[in-house]
Amino acid sequence: MKERKAKRELEWEKLDNTANLFPVIASESMSNVYRLSVVLTEEVIPEKLEEALQHILPWFDYMNVRMRTGVFWYYFETNENGAPVVCEEDDFPCRYIAPRKNNNFLFRVTYYKCRINLEIFHVLADGMGGINFLRELTYEYLRLVVPALQEKKDEFLSEDTSLNQEDAYLKYYRKKEKKGYRSVKAVHMTGEKFLYRGLGVMHGYLSVSQLKEKCRELHVSINDYLTAVFAYSIYQVTLHGMKSKEPVVVCVPVNLRSYFPSMTARNFFVMISAAYLPKEDNEPFEETLKQVTDSLKKQKDKDSLEKLFAYNVSNQKNYILRAVPLFLKRFAMRYVYQNSAKATTTTLTNISRVEVKDEYRPYIKRFQAMLSVSAGQNLKAAICSYGDELTITFTSVLKNPSVQQAFFKKLSEDGIPVKIETNGLWGE
Repeated sequence: MKERKAKRELEWEKLDNTANLFPVIASESMSNVYRLSVVLTEEVIPEKLEEALQHILPWFDYMNVRMRTGVFWYYFETNENGAPVVCEEDDFPCRYIAPRKNNNFLFRVTYYKCRINLEIFHVLADGMGGINFLRELTYEYLRLVVPALQEKKDEFLSEDTSLNQEDAYLKYYRKKEKKGYRSVKAVHMTGEKFLYRGLGVMHGYLSVSQLKEKCRELHVSINDYLTAVFAYSIYQVTLHGMKSKEPVVVCVPVNLRSYFPSMTARNFFVMISAAYLPKEDNEPFEETLKQVTDSLKKQKDKDSLEKLFAYNVSNQKNYILRAVPLFLKRFAMRYVYQNSAKATTTTLTNISRVEVKDEYRPYIKRFQAMLSVSAGQNLKAAICSYGDELTITFTSVLKNPSVQQAFFKKLSEDGIPVKIETNGLWGE
């Protein structure tokens, strides 16, 4: 267990390679904010949650920042405004974070009944960095409110909590043949949307052990299976089970820490694509599973992943591009992003299994994750597991939840019972 230390000073810091894109494309309608939540066994005491946040924030330099606009790039500097105010949740999840209304912080903490929500502008960190922060916030909160844990109030920061802030993209960059992103137009899910930027949320809770049993039967990983079920559901609902000239493309973020020895809490992932092109009407799920599994397998080797982020890093290191003023870079980056967005149907991210210390487990029921929608992606999904429970959360701006319903129906048909919970928007 690490002991408490004085706050470290951080004057300014560059954004990591991936983070440079997010400020350029972020807006009220495309927030690039993701949410991580922990559901406790008792209702949250707001004052104690705010106290816990004030205690831990000075430790997390990568969260304790504000973003500035430079001549050539955005950059971070230490935010000395104190912690953002903790509020009861009163709006849809994953809304745009307006820094001026949030003490210039790029994350927010809210609560609702037994749930603590951490919402992060992706410019700060990926899922690992977010889980780091949320887990330590939860630990500190529980130390403040649970009598049995108060003897641990002087303990701080678990050994498995990383404060590393290296730009791992630059550290592990090797100049090699670059691999750009897809530009072939993909199937898009469209339809009538909720008013006032409403976001429908649907959680599905299922047993990890039952899911593993099915995946062993099919000889695939959990991630590949759920990605294939998602693609197949889109094929059934959006394409009505008919062949298509355009593929269903599910973007899958890959945690590069599994391939490179970095513990950075900042962004360190790349996006690979699970592509399914139905060549016949009424194709069986087995064909979807085969195509999805094959396409992911081809991209998951270390060399292919290196080529993907080498493409991004080489642009950042290009001396000519570095000298281009930021306002011109914005136009170019938006164009590239909008063009690549046409090649994606949706995104499925897996935060993976969240582990907590034994003494805190009795007070924690589950963890959840959710994504904001983006250009061309009106429906997304996020996976998070804790203990034997896996939670998959769909977020959508579409009034029709047929794809989600088809997804859970397929799981049930495969012998995996699912308990479903929504934020009630589809019932209105």
